[in-house]
Amino acid sequence: MAFKTLKAVSLLLFCTSCTDVPTAYQWPLPADFPKPAVPADNPMSAAKVELGRFLFYDNRLSANQQQSCSSCHQQQYAFAEPRPVSIGSTGQQHRRNALALVNIAYNKTLTWAHDGLTEIEQQQLIPMFGDNPVELGIAGHETEILARLNHAPYPTLFEAAFGEPEPNFQHINQALASFVRRLISLQSPFDRYAYQNDDKALSPEQLQGMELFFSERLECHHCHGGFNFTQSTSHEKQPLDRRPFFNTGLYFAKRQQFSGLGYPDKDRGLAEISQNAADDGRFRAPTLRNISLTAPYMHDGSIATLPQVLEFYLAGGRHISSGPDAGDGRLHPYKSPFIKNIDLTAAEKAAVLAFLQSLTDPVFISDPALADPWQAKTTGH
Repeated sequence: MAFKTLKAVSLLLFCTSCTDVPTAYQWPLPADFPKPAVPADNPMSAAKVELGRFLFYDNRLSANQQQSCSSCHQQQYAFAEPRPVSIGSTGQQHRRNALALVNIAYNKTLTWAHDGLTEIEQQQLIPMFGDNPVELGIAGHETEILARLNHAPYPTLFEAAFGEPEPNFQHINQALASFVRRLISLQSPFDRYAYQNDDKALSPEQLQGMELFFSERLECHHCHGGFNFTQSTSHEKQPLDRRPFFNTGLYFAKRQQFSGLGYPDKDRGLAEISQNAADDGRFRAPTLRNISLTAPYMHDGSIATLPQVLEFYLAGGRHISSGPDAGDGRLHPYKSPFIKNIDLTAAEKAAVLAFLQSLTDPVFISDPALADPWQAKTTGH
């Protein structure tokens, strides 16, 4: 099936049996593109987005004033960061790689492996108030932090967003969520080809890679399908509750094989939430949009480059020959059936990588409306 036909069919499936929900907020979307679903108690507004942008980049939101949300979610890296795992404001090393904040307004679930976190307002409380690990470390310092936000420009920003100048954490959370929902990336070469009818937006090599990506031979689209290149997608016209998680064969430690569990105890994925052994090593497939900017890869940042990720999938998983996690992930009993050994020529590999490069959105990573407003004030722009 030609890609544009496939795209049209997929959008029709998204839109079936639903009606458009009018909204005053102007989303930066192509014409007739489905809008994200937004909680009724936190409707979008330009004023909330702008307040959220100031908060997102403000170190004063952390207890020790050493980090902001943007410390781990940097615009130039598609709101991810170039380190295997994040480090919190107190210097504590986390166990997971920071997910890119790309189109997460469309995500059905949030974080790497939690099927119960479905709203940004809910998820944000973890980095804000969580203590294991400490990220912003707000818990116990609420009064002090609110006092920091009683100075310009915040009273004016809070007044515009919520009708009152005094900050509180409900409004802080809602404004941050609004800014994060605004992080929409739909201006890549692929988007020009798929949604703007620009037949020359993709090179012949990228077109070949696209055909391979959506083929049953590679089956990439089973985990990274739809307009957001992840099956964990929801929006105002999508009535289905899809929360897919996958074991990709990244680990199968020998010391654990007899129990049927092969992922390191420090992070067993969805199994930690479900307490179901069959969920061992199952993680949410993240979007592939801007994937060339978000290295290193996987939930623990354990694969350094995109070509290495491709080789990992073509091998049907990963064999670790030594160390505490030694074992053959290809043999994990709960590995997804879509992860299997595949032979590609060097030219075909190059084509797939070229297609993945076409998902990079240069506007997204340079958009001043998404950039650090404090830096603009400092430089006088």
